[in-house]
Amino acid sequence: MSQGSNFVDYVKICCRSGKGGAGSAHLHRDILTSMGGPDGGDGGRGGHIIVKGSIHIWTLLHLKYRKHIIAEDGGAGGSSHKFGKQGKDEILEVPLGTIAKDAETGEILFEITKDGETKILTAGGRGGLGNAHFKNSVQQTPRFAQPGEQGQEVWNILELKVLADVGLVGFPNAGKSTLLSVVSAAKPEIADYPFTTIVPNLGIVSYRGGKSFVMADIPGIIEGASKGKGLGYRFLRHIERNSVLLFMVPADTSRSIKEEYEILKSELESYNPELMQKPHVLAITKSDMLDEELIEEMKQDLPNIPSIFISSVAEKNILELKDMLWKAIEG
Repeated sequence: MSQGSNFVDYVKICCRSGKGGAGSAHLHRDILTSMGGPDGGDGGRGGHIIVKGSIHIWTLLHLKYRKHIIAEDGGAGGSSHKFGKQGKDEILEVPLGTIAKDAETGEILFEITKDGETKILTAGGRGGLGNAHFKNSVQQTPRFAQPGEQGQEVWNILELKVLADVGLVGFPNAGKSTLLSVVSAAKPEIADYPFTTIVPNLGIVSYRGGKSFVMADIPGIIEGASKGKGLGYRFLRHIERNSVLLFMVPADTSRSIKEEYEILKSELESYNPELMQKPHVLAITKSDMLDEELIEEMKQDLPNIPSIFISSVAEKNILELKDMLWKAIEG
């Protein structure tokens, strides 16, 4: 199975929580008592469907073929005030950065950002009260109890937005995968043609003094991505969660570097204007083909953001780039 088919960042699932158990309408009986008072116990709660964050999972692949998630019903209450058994909860482990939505309304219910964090996606029905709760001065021996509450059946969407410190932004073939392979142990697919990267690749980048940060190489943007062209929204969804955006423009671009940066920026802005609030850093890649004179000339026409000329292959200015990124992350 290729990496592409392993990476699943969107699933739609039908969640059915457990029905609550019925309360008991039992009246106490023993050798000495033929007609005792009410002693019916409460029914057990139906099972919840719970979402739990895990740092050991990177994709929603394990949920792709589980279209129906069903939690257990609660047990009925018994005599002698015995509570019914609680229905078993269904726990769905998800990667950090997963958002849960209501499939019908599109409303965001919650997001999971920490390891071990749990949220109830679909609550189980409450157990019914036993007849012991309904005894009063007028009604000494109530012969009725509450039924359990029905569970819920809801269609939900789980959507993953990759959590990383630095997201790489650039047109296909801008050198993003090459940079990631040089600065981290990640081994992304690299080839000299557009759209080699079709899924996000994450790499841990080692920094000075034993520090590190997470870098995400995300599918290349194309003009019109914000309107859904190419990999479109699927790419842009992952950029939302990165704290710093590293724009990558190759030195041999047919446009000016400033122009290419502006196009990339406008694609992000038309998708989500909040992306403009994140720190932007610009790396001009493949700059081993430029001499110092040409670099000085090109510097005159760069956008007004922290910029650096790099070459991943020649490992030129890679440590300086890490310094810039660390400063932006910390800032």
